[in-house]
Amino acid sequence: MYQFYKDKVIEDRRYLHAHPELSFEEYETTKYIRDILNSLENCEVVELTETSTVGIFNRGKGKKLGLRADIDALPVQEERDFEFKSTIDGKMHACGHDGHTAILLGVARYINDHLDEFDNEINCIFQHAEEKIPGGAKEMVATGFFSDFDFIYGQHLMSTEQTGVIDIKAGPVTANSDKYHIKIQGKGGHASQPEQSIDPIIIGSQFLSSLQTIVSRQVSPFDPVVVSNTVFQAGVPGAENIIPDSAILGGSVRTTSLENRAHVKKQIDQQLKSVCEVFDASYELNYTDGYAAVINDEEKADYVKSVLREVYPENVVTRQPLMGGEDFSAFSEIVPSVYVIIGSGGKTPGEYDYPHHHPKFALDEDSFEYGFNSMIHVMKSYK
Repeated sequence: MYQFYKDKVIEDRRYLHAHPELSFEEYETTKYIRDILNSLENCEVVELTETSTVGIFNRGKGKKLGLRADIDALPVQEERDFEFKSTIDGKMHACGHDGHTAILLGVARYINDHLDEFDNEINCIFQHAEEKIPGGAKEMVATGFFSDFDFIYGQHLMSTEQTGVIDIKAGPVTANSDKYHIKIQGKGGHASQPEQSIDPIIIGSQFLSSLQTIVSRQVSPFDPVVVSNTVFQAGVPGAENIIPDSAILGGSVRTTSLENRAHVKKQIDQQLKSVCEVFDASYELNYTDGYAAVINDEEKADYVKSVLREVYPENVVTRQPLMGGEDFSAFSEIVPSVYVIIGSGGKTPGEYDYPHHHPKFALDEDSFEYGFNSMIHVMKSYK
């Protein structure tokens, strides 16, 4: 059934790829989506927020089901030479959301043309701002529109999985995704007289050493935790004889349980406080709770797995949770939901091996068929 819609799906994807828009700025993308949905005679279009849209088919019939695609791009300069490469400097669909949107538009066309094959109300959810905290999903959920839904299905094209792989699991799919920003306030001075200074570089280094004990000694290795300090700024090149006055640190915290999420947050503050007290320094800690982990409903995950094993008996696998963040969690927290990973890395290793958010990221367009058929069959079989 995909072959009839394939050309339109690829056409939509390439247009969207060439015209990326950042989170909360997806005005032209939203217009493109709404124009297509409004052209479908059986679709009722709801402009849920300024840059998010829901296309409803079979309103009021059976159970309320949702299909979600995110639509925003990233502030990345594309380094590929596709004929449909980004036409906007500094902006790129470097995570596959152009593919997600194009697939769901294709699915909307199919449902419109085969409405009698679906026993339930189908809501095609085009969500803005997945890439920027607090996230578009949270804004959409706050409208109350989804409070009485029975089931929402989402999926993500993944370049690190071979095309054709369909990863389905119950429980955690992604991680709680938090971040921290720290300023250590010391006392600057001359490098030849360190005893008259409070060196924030030494303090920051000792803090980072203690930070790693959270993962290595305080949490179970069977409950994934990743703490990555990615920022350490202090001093000025060319001023090597000056002990700086302050240091800036920052990083990311990924966990899959609420217990570890709270534990790591508490430990960062306690360890920083302890190290600073030893050296009589002060600090400022700004900790941001980001997206919660996406948790797949067990019963719904079993349902999706059984349906897709019928369609693709050799393709369905169950991988470990991803440690990345995903704001689909705003839906999964209030509605029984399933989030599936669709491989888009080609059939041969090395074809599409750049990771997500990389300037050379790319999708194997042959993977779109798996995403399209998965959405159709999951909606069509739902009782």
